[in-house]
Amino acid sequence: MANILIVEDDEMNRDMLSRRLQRKGFSVQIAVDGLEGVSMAETVQPDLILMDMSLPKLSGWEAVSAIRRNPLANSIPIIALTAHAMASDRQRALEAGCDDYDTKPIELPRLLEKMDKLLVARSRS
Repeated sequence: MANILIVEDDEMNRDMLSRRLQRKGFSVQIAVDGLEGVSMAETVQPDLILMDMSLPKLSGWEAVSAIRRNPLANSIPIIALTAHAMASDRQRALEAGCDDYDTKPIELPRLLEKMDKLLVARSRS
C-alpha cells in the first residue's frame, strides 16, 4: 500500500488522520512542522504528501515551494489541507504547487477519493 507523509502540527488532527489512514491500509509517516516535512519529502520519498498549510517554522506554502524546487522530491503529489474554505484558498494552493486541496475538518471519503486519483496518476507516470 502507498506510503503517505502527513505534515501536521496539531497533535489531535495528526493522530486522527494517521489512524484512519492506517486502518485503510496506508503506511504513514509524520512530520510536525514545515521544515521537517521538506526534509522527510526527500529522505522518505512518500507516494503522497498531505500538507497542512498553517505550520510552524516553515508554512505549508513555503514547504510546498521548497519541495517543488527539490529534484529528488518535486514529483511527489501534494494535497493541501486547510481550514480555509474560500475558492481563492484552493487557487492559492494550486498556484503554490499543490496537486489538490481539501478542507478541514477532513471528510475521509472525499480525501481518499482525491488521494486515489493522485496515486493512480503517479503510478502511471
